Amino acid sequence: MAALVLMLLAVIYQRYTGPTKPMRGKILIGGKYYKYSLLRSHNTTSAARITMPDAEGDAYVATLHYKRYGTDDEWTEEEMSLKNGKLSADLPLQPAAGKMEYYITGEHLKGKFKIPEGQNETIILRYKDPVPLWVLIPHIFMMFFALLFGMRAGLSALFQPGTMRKWAKVALIGMTVGGMMLGPLVQKYAFGEYWTGFPYGKDYTDNKMLIMWLSWAIALLLIGWKSDKTQLKHRIIVLLASLVMTVTYLIPHSMGGSTLDYSQVDKGVNPADAIKTGAQEK
Repeated sequence: MAALVLMLLAVIYQRYTGPTKPMRGKILIGGKYYKYSLLRSHNTTSAARITMPDAEGDAYVATLHYKRYGTDDEWTEEEMSLKNGKLSADLPLQPAAGKMEYYITGEHLKGKFKIPEGQNETIILRYKDPVPLWVLIPHIFMMFFALLFGMRAGLSALFQPGTMRKWAKVALIGMTVGGMMLGPLVQKYAFGEYWTGFPYGKDYTDNKMLIMWLSWAIALLLIGWKSDKTQLKHRIIVLLASLVMTVTYLIPHSMGGSTLDYSQVDKGVNPADAIKTGAQEK
């Protein structure tokens, strides 16, 4: 149960962090706060629709400002219009790994606003090709599965060392299937490459997966796959592997991920051949 609780806490933390999670906040209009959720990731099947909340009768206007991320393009301004009860405007559709940089300004009877609030702050949205559910769902499930039993192995090393090797094996199998096998398929569908981590790129997500997998592979190599020994040094090795996995997992997802190099696209390079990794998202 303790491992399950720890796993759920880690998953919840990951759910609300990272550069592709929606930017959430509140805006004060007419003396009342309204919640907004602004996209930072979208599939290439359609243009990303950016929406502002219905202010329930409190009149306000909003303008979407956007340009291609990492370029010297001039900012484009588009007034957001009422669609399905919300003020909305679409960001231009981009190829996979293409990013749009945007912010929103607005005005109501009691003042003006900007989202994000900082003068030079913006929001980055990245487009990705859709990933089939038959790949995505097993990948997510196996990663949660590996995280759960990796934490269970660490707790076993502390309190029930006789079972730690069994759970370490399960964690490694989960990491192998969910991360090292299905993970590259997800990356391939989304951005056209199976692997963009070390030594080919600087994708944090791929490198995170590699570190987590190595933590268990090395741990089992050191303590033995079949050995029944539970000496203190073996318990320390398993505990360290569990800690490395947990800390690595908590690094926000999709940092340093695939980014379209528009300078190459503008020179006529096929967008699929102009993707780089390692760029720092805001």
